Amino acid sequence: MPRHRLTTPLGDAETTLLRAGDLVLLNGFLYTARDAAHQRLAGLLEQGLPLPFDLDGAVLYYVGPTPPPPGRVIGSAGPTTSYRMDGLTPRLHSLGLKATIGKGPRSPEVLLALKEYRAVYFGATGGAGALLSTHITGAETIAFPDLGTEAIRRLRVSDLPLLVINDCLGGELYARPVPIRPGRDRISFSG
Repeated sequence: MPRHRLTTPLGDAETTLLRAGDLVLLNGFLYTARDAAHQRLAGLLEQGLPLPFDLDGAVLYYVGPTPPPPGRVIGSAGPTTSYRMDGLTPRLHSLGLKATIGKGPRSPEVLLALKEYRAVYFGATGGAGALLSTHITGAETIAFPDLGTEAIRRLRVSDLPLLVINDCLGGELYARPVPIRPGRDRISFSG
């Protein structure tokens, strides 16, 4: 499995090298936004107003982190299901967004946008939010603080482990068959 260490902001030089199934260790800054924040971003775009962060080369993480425990910059930060943001994602890619992070498959419209704008979709491990948060070294709320956990944050990450789910060439990790090895991949519930 090819591995890449990338630093944001991302450009075509980075995204065109990635293939579905590649492991990425992401460094730099990324932004968080979930359902409620996407509704507000759509409203800003409809009104012709600027967004609260620069989309050029940006990475957007679909996460609503929990409050930080003492001594930490952030609480659990696991991905949410991505398809709920699919209505706005192609528009954001057209404005320079280079990658999104979440879990689950994307719509055909998003897959077309990934190809057209040379962008990628990363998967983060669902259920591992506490582990993922150890790769977040800084967090600040930059927009919509009234949304609580769904406010937009700017996160600084160090070697955040991700998988390329969809690449800009149409590759899709979820479309690959999973080999089953008889006798080795079965789960036994008996003692």
